[in-house]
Amino acid sequence: MTALGILYPGHFAEDDYARIEQLIGSDIRVDLVRIEVAEDIHRTDALREMGSPERLAASVEGLRLAGAEAVVWASPSGSLGYGWQGAQEQVRALARAAGMPASSTSFAFVHAVRELGVRRVAVGAPCPQNVADLFADFLRAGGVEVAAVQAAGAVTPEEVAGWGEAETLALARAADAAGAEAVVLPDTAWHTAAYLPLLEESLGKPVLTANQVTVWEGLRLADRRVNAPALGALFTREPIVQV
Repeated sequence: MTALGILYPGHFAEDDYARIEQLIGSDIRVDLVRIEVAEDIHRTDALREMGSPERLAASVEGLRLAGAEAVVWASPSGSLGYGWQGAQEQVRALARAAGMPASSTSFAFVHAVRELGVRRVAVGAPCPQNVADLFADFLRAGGVEVAAVQAAGAVTPEEVAGWGEAETLALARAADAAGAEAVVLPDTAWHTAAYLPLLEESLGKPVLTANQVTVWEGLRLADRRVNAPALGALFTREPIVQV
């Protein structure tokens, strides 16, 4: 049994993780610790406060006691306000506090793009444009080319959590751009796990979503590989051999 620890902000799409655990169908356990946030809003100062090292460190004891082998901070926006270097220090501090390998959803997207062997992506973000642009800048700092950024303008995670198949597919299609080899949909408040096969079939290319890559990142840190086609191309590829 491999146990993955997820630090999840709020109470929006946490049921995506139970679905992903079920779709993996292996000896993988996904344990969530919910982090209460003072202000659920897509605004940069609130996002920095939500991802403060002190707040994250105070939440890891339960994961340690549950036997987690790796921990992932499941909030892209909760890392973006720190920039690439600051987000690296954020996860280093989390690893020290947790006593286990650590990462965040923001870095998970960069690693997942590399895993797929693609270079150029399109971004479809539910949040306002300024936060979506921060995410695109983060990808670029990780060596990912961004072909286009489509922002839907949702101000709160609660709004995004209410989206279903129609809204998800519409934003993914609007975000897709000529030359993009994959489409990236970043928000862990967004229910997307059930739609991955539909999204990839509709767009004809890999689709990476926040809760999907968060679990994948935990597996990567724990040195586990699983084959789960219902979770998209990311969960069906053999490891990329770096030369």
